[in-house]
Amino acid sequence: MTQTKTLLTFLLVFNTGFGFAQPASHQDLLKNLHIPDGFKLSIFADNVPNARSLALGDKGVVFVGTGASGNVYAVEDANHDGVADKTHTIATDLYMPNGVAYKDGALYVAEINRIIRYDNITESLSKPPKPSVVYDKLPSDKHHGWKYLRFGPDGKLYTAIGAPCNICKPEKPYASLIRLNPDGSHFEIIATGIRNTVGFDWQPETDSLFFTENGRDLLGDDVPPEELNNWTKMGEHFGYPYCHAGEILDPEFGKGKSCKKFTAPAWKFKAHIAPLGLRFYRGGAFPAEYRNQLFVAQHGSWNRTKPDGYRIALVRFKQGKPVSEEVFIDGWLSKDDKILGRPVDILEQPDGSLLISDDQFGVIYKLEYQGKK
Repeated sequence: MTQTKTLLTFLLVFNTGFGFAQPASHQDLLKNLHIPDGFKLSIFADNVPNARSLALGDKGVVFVGTGASGNVYAVEDANHDGVADKTHTIATDLYMPNGVAYKDGALYVAEINRIIRYDNITESLSKPPKPSVVYDKLPSDKHHGWKYLRFGPDGKLYTAIGAPCNICKPEKPYASLIRLNPDGSHFEIIATGIRNTVGFDWQPETDSLFFTENGRDLLGDDVPPEELNNWTKMGEHFGYPYCHAGEILDPEFGKGKSCKKFTAPAWKFKAHIAPLGLRFYRGGAFPAEYRNQLFVAQHGSWNRTKPDGYRIALVRFKQGKPVSEEVFIDGWLSKDDKILGRPVDILEQPDGSLLISDDQFGVIYKLEYQGKK
């Protein structure tokens, strides 16, 4: 694996007084991260700047979407030693290609304003084909415009269109969850009242769709809670911009409204921790207690007086419903509030290990279970 001396230059400085710190090496970074006994965390890939959404292709190839960098990558463990040794650039200069999904030999990429497709991509990683346009009628607003992309159990493509603002009353298709056929036909809005979701998965026992939602800003450090929502029927409304977290009427748009008229979250996270990618664990490599449980990447706050998040949380489910939350991996936020990394998405590999992307340090971690000593 090629080591790079400097993966990213951290330019963002928060006006709350905290900021980013770059670890001297991968080992220094890993030493700061805390994981449960019996697990091992390592660097799977180290040369994927701004790594965000992950998708599994054939032959163990992992596709990686990014944000402002505009690139899409494929990382490959060609010698099957558990560490990626090749990184291919699939595309450059795209419009924040956050979302990636893979099906039947094709890579689907969600830019802000369209979805494109690269056919037979696994066979042409070193010389990717020109993409075909699947759907190009999505709004082009950059604010909350980056998209997550997944294939559902029904074979359809799912994505979302965020609100083009912090708080406003946007018209459709903004603030909605949508799906369409892989060829771009039968576009439909399946839920509304969703400010911004950049992560969803289907509960293995029920095939029920759960998604994270980032709440509005500028109501204080601890208001409103972030949400884990459960979509169950067509046309469901999850409250934005009138009601937040199922109980807080918005001071600007909530007058005369009742939170009881909207779908309340299935689970509430702390405010401003930015829950993004999530994955139900389906494999058998982890202990049985993790089977069908939900791992959530909490990307971390940008607008709290004291930062919070920057961790992987475990939401435990019982009979298809969330019942508790606990910290599973942390340490990306140091004791003196320096930010060492920001987890974004989670992907289960065929061997039951998990991959975790970090868009700040430009790496993909690998989480394995080796047994307790």
